[in-house]
Amino acid sequence: MKLGVYTAILHDKPLREALEVIASLGLTGAEINAGGFLPTPHLPVAALLSGEVSPQQYLSTFDGTGVAIAGLNCNGNPLHPDPEVGPEDADDLRNAIRVAGLLGVDRVVTMSGLPQAHPGGRWPAWHVNTWDSGYLDSLEYQWDEVAVPFWTEIDALAREHGVKVAIEMHPQNLVFNPPTLRRLIERTGATNVGAEMDPSHLFWQGIDPVAAIEWLGPLVFHAAAKDTRINDNCAIYGVLDERFTRIPLSENPTGLGGRHVVNRWPEDSAWNFVAVGRGHDVDFWARFLAALSRVDPGMWVNIEYEDVAFGPLEGLQVAAQTLKMADAALV
Repeated sequence: MKLGVYTAILHDKPLREALEVIASLGLTGAEINAGGFLPTPHLPVAALLSGEVSPQQYLSTFDGTGVAIAGLNCNGNPLHPDPEVGPEDADDLRNAIRVAGLLGVDRVVTMSGLPQAHPGGRWPAWHVNTWDSGYLDSLEYQWDEVAVPFWTEIDALAREHGVKVAIEMHPQNLVFNPPTLRRLIERTGATNVGAEMDPSHLFWQGIDPVAAIEWLGPLVFHAAAKDTRINDNCAIYGVLDERFTRIPLSENPTGLGGRHVVNRWPEDSAWNFVAVGRGHDVDFWARFLAALSRVDPGMWVNIEYEDVAFGPLEGLQVAAQTLKMADAALV
């Protein structure tokens, strides 16, 4: 498999230095942020679109590093009803697709987004376990009136630019598991929209990522290597642990667009994101890579790192070692 790193964890470094870090780990790909929740210090989106920076100028940064672009990432909520969030995230996704086309990059990672519950609503509403018919009424609105028209447009734009859009199946989105991913494809008739197989959010939902890959088959376009550890506290709090608390603005919490910011994770959480190998062993990751290889042996699998137990470089080393051992087991 082709192994790389999503460079958000290296945003404190210039792009060239980040590429050198990736190469030192024995990896060959860099997935670059192109908008959405996070800034774009490694990609001059506006300058590329305006022609101020040519694709050749930008791509020359990669020369001699042994590292290639392994996709663009634009995770956000393009369906958010807040006018300071949704329209900007949607435009970021459109621009990411256009920039990918200019650079010859054929994968853009994003999320499906989540609309309001009903026309005029002001906050995204995530409906699961829809035992009340009212929730199904709301879901019909979210899909029929908001998501399907938007994603039909995005599929056409991606097709125009020779790009495939890979959706991370992420809770608090309409597409959060394999059935909802397939539903979006079927409802839109999409040819250039599929899945980014990030196992981390599947783990805590009780979904087997290997079984999910086999079920989705060729709808899997791209992959992330991100691990989750289920903690003993899950026996009490369950996977839908909602004990998040506000981070004071004086501590500069990560912004999510408009006035929205990330909350503080529970200290005794039911589950945590951890470095690859700290939640699931090499045997799992070998089976994960093998399943992806059966879909596409040339697929990029990029480390996404969010383990607070390590510093960024130390954690990336742990993740890269596990992933390379798993890849070697495929030979």
